[in-house]
Amino acid sequence: MTVRPILAWPDKRLRTAAQDVRQITDNVRAIWQDMIDTMDAMPGVGLGAPQIGVMLRLAVVDTSEARNKRIRLANPEVVDASAIMNVHEEASPCLSGVSAKVSRPRGVRVRYLDESGAVIERDFVGLDATSVQHQIDHLAGKMYFDRLSKVKRDMLLRRARKMKV
Repeated sequence: MTVRPILAWPDKRLRTAAQDVRQITDNVRAIWQDMIDTMDAMPGVGLGAPQIGVMLRLAVVDTSEARNKRIRLANPEVVDASAIMNVHEEASPCLSGVSAKVSRPRGVRVRYLDESGAVIERDFVGLDATSVQHQIDHLAGKMYFDRLSKVKRDMLLRRARKMKV
């Protein structure tokens, strides 16, 4: 398929909530494939459709070393979350060159539509949970650095601006 360009921060679409997917169509499947191709080219372990300018609640995740466990999610929502938190270093190709340690629930149960249109509830743990939550944030118009304190967020954005110059 196609590797699509990644939107660069501060593109307004990265701050806009994506629209629900009404049904899984061949067009949706083609977008997912483009997202997988784009994710593999980054490299990264997940991608939300708004990151490529598609304002639909679509995400892909693959944290496997072999890159062969693609998870396609439409309209994902966290329905339960662990009280135990994990900290992972997170980044985004939309704001390249910077990253930050972000605390999120270690495990989450997520409800979503899969590639056949079936409603799935699945448990994600560890890096899978972090990546899925990160993508759900993108679908809501949020970036990982929104989870940082104001001081840390400002420092990260300043560092990113300096890298662009």
